[in-house]
Parts: sequence; structure tokens; C-alpha cells
Amino acid sequence: MSHLHNISVSVNGTQYEGAVEPRLLLSDFLRHDLGLTGTHVGCEHGVCGACTVLLDGQPVRSCLMFAVQADGHQVSTVEGLGTPDNLHLLQEAFWDAHAVQCGFCTPGVLMALVPFLEQNPNPSEEDIREAISGNLCRCTGYQHIVDAVKLAAERMREGDPS
Repeated sequence: MSHLHNISVSVNGTQYEGAVEPRLLLSDFLRHDLGLTGTHVGCEHGVCGACTVLLDGQPVRSCLMFAVQADGHQVSTVEGLGTPDNLHLLQEAFWDAHAVQCGFCTPGVLMALVPFLEQNPNPSEEDIREAISGNLCRCTGYQHIVDAVKLAAERMREGDPS
């Protein structure tokens, strides 16, 4: 017998209310219930970082959280960062620095880096590598990602959106 739990969660600024199974993962809630498929599911063990979203502004692994744990909180996914016509500064830097190859890891990397750059406006390469150390990428070799973060940080400091 199933016991559903009512939850109310803000996702990318939109309030969602509904009943969910207690065992429903936050990643599955976002992808299947809300149709926000930018949150990718890789290892399902919290190791790869592909499912990283922000919970009240802090990066979390959505494959390690239940949807009921997000009740009353604010969740931000990659869909809330920007649009194809109006990219977030970090997304634009990834584009400009060729930091995306297959793109599977990219949403999780971006979501981990948003609060990092807010807290570290002038990061060293070592700082950046530490910040992305919880996100696995099989394609890029990471150097272009590091370059993109440097570019985004520079543009943020200059107040230049492009």
C-alpha cells in the first residue's frame, strides 16, 4: 500500500505542489514529474555529479535526495540558469571557451559552479579544479572547463555579460 506525501517546492522560481511517493528521488521528481530533463542521472550513487542541482543555493546530488526532503525548499536546475536566447554568463563562457563536448556532465558542472563563482569572484586554477573535482567528465579533459570558469569570473568582475 502506497502512502503519498504532499510536498510544496519552488523549482526555478515556480511553486509546485503535489503528492509523491516517499521513496521518489529528487532527480526523478525533477525529470519525470516536472519534465526538467536537464538534470542528468549518471551513476545514481552521488559520485559523478551529473545530477547536481541547487537546494536553497547550495549544490546537492539530486540522486541522493528524496523529493520529500525538498519540501519547503527552493531548487534550482540548469533550466533556470538561462535560455537559448539569453544564456547565463557561465553558460556563455562555456560556449566561448569550448568547454562542452558530449554535454552529459555540463548541467551538473554548471550548477556546482554557480555558487562557487558567487563566493569566489577571482578563483585560481587550483580553486577551480577543486570546485569541479566532484563532477566527472569523460570527454573534455577539464582544461576547457577551467578556462571557461576563468573567463566567466573575469566577465563577472568586469560586469560584462558577454
